[in-house]
Amino acid sequence: MKSIYDLDMNELNDYLKEHNQKPYIANQIFDWLYKKRVASFEEMTNLKKGFRDQLAKDFSYSSIEIIKKQIGKDVYKYLFNLNDDEKIEAVLMFHDYGTSLCISTQVGCNMGCLFCESGRLKKVRNLLSSEMVLQILEIEKDIKKRISHIVIMGIGEPFDNYDEVMKFIRIVNSNKGIDIGARHITISTCGIVPKIIDFANEKTQVNLAISLHGPNNEIRNKIMPINKVYDIKLLIDTVKDYISLTNRRVTFEYIMIDGVNDSISCSNELSALLKGINCYVNLIPYNETNNLSFKKSSNTNIMRFYDILKKNNINVTVRREFGSEVDAACGQLRATN
Repeated sequence: MKSIYDLDMNELNDYLKEHNQKPYIANQIFDWLYKKRVASFEEMTNLKKGFRDQLAKDFSYSSIEIIKKQIGKDVYKYLFNLNDDEKIEAVLMFHDYGTSLCISTQVGCNMGCLFCESGRLKKVRNLLSSEMVLQILEIEKDIKKRISHIVIMGIGEPFDNYDEVMKFIRIVNSNKGIDIGARHITISTCGIVPKIIDFANEKTQVNLAISLHGPNNEIRNKIMPINKVYDIKLLIDTVKDYISLTNRRVTFEYIMIDGVNDSISCSNELSALLKGINCYVNLIPYNETNNLSFKKSSNTNIMRFYDILKKNNINVTVRREFGSEVDAACGQLRATN
């Protein structure tokens, strides 16, 4: 049975039309779900009893269960059990500007990036939009405060689950729904080119991040299989088209891996590749795991790489490290008990 949390406002309006209900009832239902956060249709007391019964007949009032919570410095990692007993993880980070939640979009991931724990578990299935929404609702219930920012960068490739992720964004961004501003939402892709153009045509203000991690085809081919389908020239050309269509700046994520992509020549190549593009580069110290042999670049190499990009007029930051002590850092999520 479809979850009530799977409906965006357009779908809810269509359902109301089919059942000869007034359009304003959509606002009432969203208010109960996302503002009052009630736990059953029966609690939606401004709806007629007969219609509440109809909703209960047509939709489930689904939930997902927090089965483990790990606490690190300025970070909580949550392990969820889904209704089919599959597991996913989400990471809550505490910043001086608010709270940021990194959500998952798939059980497992088929992209196979060699440096990423999530990719070691092959994709089992896509998440429904409801299962993404409920990651927010359950964590807000746990911490008893609002989440201010969403990053769609957990387990899975968001653009490999495009339709459900877009529906999730519509629910999260709606002022009748969870009401998180579009510019406080960031979606990341490893480079599924056709979906980048689809996303540009959505005309949202949601931020786009590209997982680049290498300045040329040779390096990307070795660590990111997606590059063999959509090579770096096609990816960069598509990003330029995206910026032209949206007038929005793009973030390039670049994990710093010792001896793989952190050389002086790599930083010079990256500078040349991104010259003139409205972007900034987020350098991410690699988060080591017990299962993979890659090592984090030294601080000396990271700062040398940073300095070369800066000298070449590339906007660049070094990401603050979050959550490695509880395996909650970038590339470490794997949904393990």
